[in-house]
Amino acid sequence: MTNSYSSLCDDFYLDMYINTELELPSHRDTILAFFERIQRQFSSMGCFYHRENNQYCLEEDQSTGRYRWVNLESDRIGSGIVNPASFEQAYDQDRLVLELAPYMLSVSHLDINSLDVAFGMDFDYAGSHDEVIAEALLANSAFSCLWDLPCARPIGLSPAVVIALSDDCRTQARINIESKTSVCEPRKQRQADDEAISLFFTIRQYPPTAGRFDALASFENQCRLAEELMAEKIVPNFVRPLIDVISQKRLT
Repeated sequence: MTNSYSSLCDDFYLDMYINTELELPSHRDTILAFFERIQRQFSSMGCFYHRENNQYCLEEDQSTGRYRWVNLESDRIGSGIVNPASFEQAYDQDRLVLELAPYMLSVSHLDINSLDVAFGMDFDYAGSHDEVIAEALLANSAFSCLWDLPCARPIGLSPAVVIALSDDCRTQARINIESKTSVCEPRKQRQADDEAISLFFTIRQYPPTAGRFDALASFENQCRLAEELMAEKIVPNFVRPLIDVISQKRLT
């Protein structure tokens, strides 16, 4: 399926995370062998580095604006693409990581705490992010009564909601919108090169309490759910209002 979401935002990304109960292997040979196997499949991923928080990352050149990445943290494996041409382009990489994790990183079905599939969008805006979020998403809510107070204005809005999608609550969806406007300096005009308003929509699956957790099968189901809910709920009710308010404010 072609990715049409890039036309709605300044950056779109599709990520997957395997959250583990135990710490991942930290031996040099294990880490390098894992990333070398990833690179054999995606030869353009040539940037490898180690961060201070004991995170290892392999990625493509970021300067192109469209790049793949895979990283290892102490208890999490991440995989994603920024501005993918299609969903399948991202999913193929994620499937490879899921297939390699058991035998290259010793991640068994018992070790998986949860599996996340996340859609992300960035919206560049040089003004107050909090005011955009308030007007786009909370104008008709109970919170709006607070803005009628003398000199009141929103200066700290990053709303987030988690809902259960199954009777056992082990399948969950999370929507959160992040403002990057500083609470300490609400009156300071943001510059064009500042960070963007970010929207994240995540489908998280916890393993069942009985039986073996099939991570690949769960991943496919989570991708289907994420695509359906993005199209039916998130874009019309969250993305479109944000786009409309940002457009209006840029004209004033």
